[in-house]
Amino acid sequence: MAYSKALAAGMLTVLILLAPAVMATDPDPLQDFCVADLDGKAVSVNGHTCKPMSAAGEDFLFSSKLAKAGNTTTPNGSAVTELDVAEWPGVNTLGVSMNRVDFAPGGTNPPHVHPRATEIGLVTQGELLVGIIGSLDSGNKLYSRVLRAGETFVIPRGLMHFQFNVGKTEASMVVSFNSQNPGIIFVPLTLFGSNPPIPTAVLSKALRVDGGVVDLLKSKFAAGF
Repeated sequence: MAYSKALAAGMLTVLILLAPAVMATDPDPLQDFCVADLDGKAVSVNGHTCKPMSAAGEDFLFSSKLAKAGNTTTPNGSAVTELDVAEWPGVNTLGVSMNRVDFAPGGTNPPHVHPRATEIGLVTQGELLVGIIGSLDSGNKLYSRVLRAGETFVIPRGLMHFQFNVGKTEASMVVSFNSQNPGIIFVPLTLFGSNPPIPTAVLSKALRVDGGVVDLLKSKFAAGF
């Protein structure tokens, strides 16, 4: 009897401790579709308010935006075509989104982080060096491989990663996320193009370089990305 009471008390304690975690998870959709009302004024926490189905049209489940290659004449030599909830309102509340990334020879998708999503990708053209940097727990280890058309990769949520076109021709990839709005933090832009700027003294100390180097790098990102 004493053992049963102790077991029951232990299980009750576990349930109490788990309750906040359970309540903190995103709720499952309660309808087939919730086409985002991007102009809605109602306050929302996760996702956008739903348009009335009578006003949603019939194309919200389909998109041809990723069919066209992006313009890679950029400083990075790459172009990201986003297909998140802002571009594809039909994914609202579904927890998914996609991107297409095109690369000129020597182009890169610079080191960045998606704070709200795991990423899985498929190289569709060319040769891409895909790099993923582990956290301090893994000794900041770099995991990398050159992938070719038809090969895939996965990037755990929150880990820094990059892609670089090592081939002599254009390259492209399509990636998907388990979030309708995965978010992105470009490391170079975050460090040297923040608004207002991070004090030079802070970056100089953190990066162990002279302040003049930091100011030079800031000048490269003053106009954004």
